[in-house]
Amino acid sequence: MTSTLSADELTRISDTVARSRARFESGVTRPLAWRRGQLTALARLLNEHEDALADALHTDLGKSRGEALLTELNVVHGEIAHTLRHLRRSARPRRAPLPLALAPASAKLVPEPLGVILIISPWNYPLQLLLSPLVGVIATGNTAVLKPSELAPATSAILARLLPEYLDADAVQVVEGAVDETTALLAERFDHIVYTGNGAVGRIVMRAAAEHLTPVTLELGGKSPVWFDDDARIDQAARRIAWAKFVNAGQTCVAPDYILTTPDRVDALAAALDRAVAEMWGADPRTGGDYGQIVNTRHFDRLLGYLGDGEIVSGGEHDRDARYLAPTIMRVPQPADPRAARTPETTPAILRDELFGPILPIVPVASFDDAIAYVNAGDKPLALYVFSGSAATREAWISRSSSGAVGIGVGLAHAGVPTLPFGGVGASGMGAYHGDASWRSFSHLKPVLKKPLSPDTLRFIQPPLTGIRAKMASIIGR
Repeated sequence: MTSTLSADELTRISDTVARSRARFESGVTRPLAWRRGQLTALARLLNEHEDALADALHTDLGKSRGEALLTELNVVHGEIAHTLRHLRRSARPRRAPLPLALAPASAKLVPEPLGVILIISPWNYPLQLLLSPLVGVIATGNTAVLKPSELAPATSAILARLLPEYLDADAVQVVEGAVDETTALLAERFDHIVYTGNGAVGRIVMRAAAEHLTPVTLELGGKSPVWFDDDARIDQAARRIAWAKFVNAGQTCVAPDYILTTPDRVDALAAALDRAVAEMWGADPRTGGDYGQIVNTRHFDRLLGYLGDGEIVSGGEHDRDARYLAPTIMRVPQPADPRAARTPETTPAILRDELFGPILPIVPVASFDDAIAYVNAGDKPLALYVFSGSAATREAWISRSSSGAVGIGVGLAHAGVPTLPFGGVGASGMGAYHGDASWRSFSHLKPVLKKPLSPDTLRFIQPPLTGIRAKMASIIGR
């Protein structure tokens, strides 16, 4: 892809990256005092502008204030608090053991910042998914160029205005815009790129990064499945599944995408999910104040296209002008062969595409083994959720399937925990951040080996390799 920006606009973007690199190379970001000060300032920004940030999220996505705090601002607050608490320990060099053959010697691993990091965030959590990785980038001593999503313009605008007021304006810079600006940024050299979004754009990011041999962290989503067989706690399970699915109107990369269960459980589970929706969002979610809206009409029209792929059990009400689609439970036909590839000829789009909206299909399968086979026949999901009364079943999902994360008895929650890496595997992404994972992604553990010149024990393995030296060379390191 090539950018259609003017020469002046391209120069402006190049100058932005150059300023960020100059700031990094000045050494300002390396002292822990600078990092601590920047993280504290970011927390102050969130506190002092909480109302305005919540209003922006409501404008972009219809998020209630409670949901904006719970799923966006508080997640970043938690990441900052955890990072500050462990900053000195995380930045400290770590001792590394050495083989006896190198004695006397010592070694350590020194966390070293990478340089300038580009963060490209999505529209569905436009504050959290821009600022959470930024916490790790600052903590590890890097500078950052931020590209917020143009599909959440109110949030993008307020962050572009506030971040330079609170943070080092040369170390943390914001570039607003759309595809052209992103394309121009990707043509620049960065030391790491963090992208959250869909796989198609993820491939573009990775190709652009390859031009500069730049490492990437990609959070790409996919079809995150749920397995249910916990009949004794069906209402509790349904409430947790419904909350994880319909928060943010289903526009969450780790939201449950579909439920697998046996045919005899479908009706009872659908009824329990319907009850859970009514308990949390009311009989008419559009009037309750806690339920969001679809980001734009393009995504709204895409979602409506799935409603014909099965039987609507509950929900389905919609209003295009308000971008409202009710929490919708659907029943779809049982797959003829759970192990088969999912093609347009054999599988409806609702079971092929990542839904990314408030539609939850229930997929009947003959057995638990068929459910695992069905998941394993597709791309590795970003998350997998298990609601089962059987410990053996829970462990089987962990050992026999692959996913970015597993939630046992809970959905969504792991993505906001600073001690748990947030990342995918295979088609759902690569790399991770949060807590210690951010240090692994955004810094280089530089090995430093020290060996005194005297006594000169290395002479025993240096040429000429004859006699005792030949014998030593044959056994050293074994």
